[in-house]
Amino acid sequence: MEAITLGPAGTYSHRAARAVADDVTFSESVTAIVEAVAKGEYHRGVVPIENSIEGSVTETLDALSNYDVGVVEEVVTPIRHALLAQSETFDVVASHSQALAQCRSFLEAEYPDVTLEAVASTARGVEHAREDASVAAIAHPDNAGDDLQVLAEDIQDRDSNATRFFVVAPAGEGTDAGGKSTIIVNPNANYPGLLLELLEAFADRDINLSRVESRPTGDRLGDYLFHIDFEAGLYERHAREAVDEVEGIVDEGWVRRLGSYDTRHVV
Repeated sequence: MEAITLGPAGTYSHRAARAVADDVTFSESVTAIVEAVAKGEYHRGVVPIENSIEGSVTETLDALSNYDVGVVEEVVTPIRHALLAQSETFDVVASHSQALAQCRSFLEAEYPDVTLEAVASTARGVEHAREDASVAAIAHPDNAGDDLQVLAEDIQDRDSNATRFFVVAPAGEGTDAGGKSTIIVNPNANYPGLLLELLEAFADRDINLSRVESRPTGDRLGDYLFHIDFEAGLYERHAREAVDEVEGIVDEGWVRRLGSYDTRHVV
C-alpha cells in the first residue's frame, strides 16, 4: 500500500506513515495530501491532527472539512526533539514552527540570542543545517547521521510530548468499526444554546467527547463548524443515535461522518 505524508524523509510524519504503508511518498502541504487522497491518487494519507503541547493542526482541520475523505486509523507517536548542528557554534535554529514552539523553554534558556527560522518540516531544518554550518536544526536524534552532532537530546518542554496523526482514506473506504469516531458539524446557524444542544446529544447517552474544536467556515464572519471526536464506534447504537440527533439539530447545515478507528502507538 502506498501512502503520502509530509516530507522530506525523516519527518515525524514519515515515522508515522511507515507504520501503515511500505511505500511512502512525500508532500510539503497537508492540504495537498488530503486532496490527493480525496481524488483517489493515493490509498492513504497520514496527516498530523493534534500535538499534546501545541494543540490542533488547523490546516488539517480545514482540509478535512473541505475534502470528502474518511479517517481509518489514528497513529500516536512520542516526540523526541534534539538539537543538531555541525558544531557548537551557530546563529540560527531552523525547524518546523511547531517544533520550535515545543522547545521554547530550552531555546530561551540556552540560546536566547539565536534567530529562529520556521521551515516546512523538521527534516527541512536538518537539510538546512547540513548545508550551512551557521544553522542548527531541531529534529529526532536519528536524523543527525554522520555529518551532524547531537548537541542536546530531549529538549522538548514536556517529556509527555506526543503527536496524533490521522490516516485518511477515500470517503468510500471509511468504516463504522473502532473505538473512537470523528464527525464534522456545520450548523449553518448561530443562536444561543446551539453548541449546548449539540453536546447534550452525546452527554445524554454517556458518550465521552475527547476533543471539540471550532473553525471558521470561511463563508461569513462569525460562522463556525465543529470537529468532534468521541469515544465510541459508529457501529454502536447509542453513537449512531447521538449523531442522528445532531443531524436533526443542524438540518439547515450538514454533518460529515469521517468514520470510526482504533489507535496505534509508534515509538
